[in-house]
Amino acid sequence: MRTVFWFCTGMVVYTYLGYVVLLWLEVRFRNRPVLEAKITPTVSVVIAAHNEQNNLPAKLENLRLMEYPQDRLQVIVASDGSTDRTADILRAHRSTVDSVILEIANGKASAINQAIKHATGEILVFMDARQQVALDAISNLVSCFADPDVGAVSGELLLIADESQSSDALGVYWKIEKVIRKLESASGSVVGVTGAIYAIRRDLYTAIPSGTILDDVFVPMHVARQGKRVVFQAAALAYDKLSPAKGKEFSRKVRTLTGNYQLLRLAPWMLSFSNPLLFRLISHKLLRLVVPFFLLLMFVSSAAEPGFFYRIAFWAQVAMYLAAILGAASPSAKRFKPVSVAYTFVMLNVAAAAAFLNFVAGRYKVWT
Repeated sequence: MRTVFWFCTGMVVYTYLGYVVLLWLEVRFRNRPVLEAKITPTVSVVIAAHNEQNNLPAKLENLRLMEYPQDRLQVIVASDGSTDRTADILRAHRSTVDSVILEIANGKASAINQAIKHATGEILVFMDARQQVALDAISNLVSCFADPDVGAVSGELLLIADESQSSDALGVYWKIEKVIRKLESASGSVVGVTGAIYAIRRDLYTAIPSGTILDDVFVPMHVARQGKRVVFQAAALAYDKLSPAKGKEFSRKVRTLTGNYQLLRLAPWMLSFSNPLLFRLISHKLLRLVVPFFLLLMFVSSAAEPGFFYRIAFWAQVAMYLAAILGAASPSAKRFKPVSVAYTFVMLNVAAAAAFLNFVAGRYKVWT
């Protein structure tokens, strides 16, 4: 039992801390800066939308104000079987937007594939309809393509919480994620990009299988497979709000983690040595999927093992789970940081366990 406890503890620590330290050391000894320059290649902004009548007008206005030469900027929006006014809004903007009206909803991946058939730009910039982006975001993304080794560029998503929401612990999670992406980029390539804002060279695009949840992992991984870097540009900003709807953020996390499982079925090469980012994929994405199982074994092994240290370890875990339950039962309790951190950590791992169940049952949501 001691071996089980220490192995599982080591894997959990590596997943959330050790990998970051390893990347930091790699950057110290093998830093790979990106050559940036002010360039203006032709750009096609690609948006797949499903029932986005509430967000689309603001998004189109946001794009109209972009600090990028409008004569070199194409906007393509694919309406994927929308049943609200999304298609009507696109028709009203036909002078400035290339619209792809799909009568039947086949999911985001299929909508993106259809939209790209109309793309004329050298660079494809992918965005969602919901988020606003900084007016210099496209320019900042494109600047990285002055480096011939760069094939894809991820922007950064900033999460905004209102006064009624506690974002401290989730903010810590995003800060860790940002650090990982910066270090991965500085030493080579990031594993995934920010779905709300990322770009790739047009000639590196690989069609996304229908029903794919994580285009923001599938697309950049195929860019890396073709020998190009996938980098992180922190200056290309998109803004999103934490959902006030109870359970919405949890559902999004379950969907994202389910997508990681799905990718292994859609692209099994990612788990082979033909994947140049195999070690990073395992360390950054896949180990997080199995942390719930490590936590369960830690709990059981520490309960079964005699000795003062293991008693302390056991009751520390009990305290963490009780704090998480308190945070779930009383949102106001999450203003106390230890409760907030415990709640967020447990919530993320419950989401990973739910994702595993979704994968086993074959449940995938193409839109959320």
